[in-house]
Order: sequence, then structure tokens, then C-alpha cells
Amino acid sequence: MTLSTELIRGKVAKILSSREVALNVGKKHGVELGMLFDILSPKGHLITDPDTGESLGSVELPKVRVRISRVNNNLSVASTYRTTRVNVINAPFQPPKWEVRYETLKNGQSFESGAEDLDEKDSYVSRGDEVIQVIDNDE
Repeated sequence: MTLSTELIRGKVAKILSSREVALNVGKKHGVELGMLFDILSPKGHLITDPDTGESLGSVELPKVRVRISRVNNNLSVASTYRTTRVNVINAPFQPPKWEVRYETLKNGQSFESGAEDLDEKDSYVSRGDEVIQVIDNDE
């Protein structure tokens, strides 16, 4: 039995909310619930050898990592999943009130408590951005 080492690649088909995107890959491409994908920046870094000047290739730069939350045959939905805890009470002599906030796709705002509608012009992720499966589960 041979294990495939080819990573699944696709593209962002639509921004669904401030935390969700639809991808143009699904079950028939090997996508399963819980898989991780990086949404890549179209700008990669071309690396050259410092001694010879020879091109060594390019390094892909991830914008954000998402987890597959729903899968259909031809498409899947992926959500941001990284969280942070924020003290929402910042007053003297008051006990802290901690809230869990999720990473978002919004320009200039990293974390929020829930998902909301998001216009593509307000997102740092765009329709057509490439995505690549992440095998390393080091989150």
C-alpha cells in the first residue's frame, strides 16, 4: 500500500463571514472534516543562493490557517479556529471577566467574539487566494 504525500491544493471560492471561507475543493479531492489549510499570500519570497545567485525556489507565505468544518463533494467550508482570552473589564477593583475571541479575516482586527458578515474589501483574504493542506498539526 502506498501513501500519497501530495498535499491538497485549492482556492478560496467565497468569503462567507468574518471567520469562514468556502474552498473549491471537497470530498472528491480528498478533503475531510478537521483538516487544516493555510490560505496563502500571492506574494511569495523568491530565494537565491547567496554564493552563486542561483534561484533555489520560492517560499509560500501563509495569511491564516483554517480548519475544515463542513465538506460537500465539490467544496468545503473552513473556519478560523485560533483563540485568545481577553479581559473585557478594565476597571480598578473589579474582578476580570474573561472572554474567548476567535481569529478573524478582517483587516486590522485580529480577534472577535463571534462571526459576522464580511465584505471582501474588508478582508485580508480574497477570492482566488490559493490554499494548501497542512499536515503538521503543530498549531
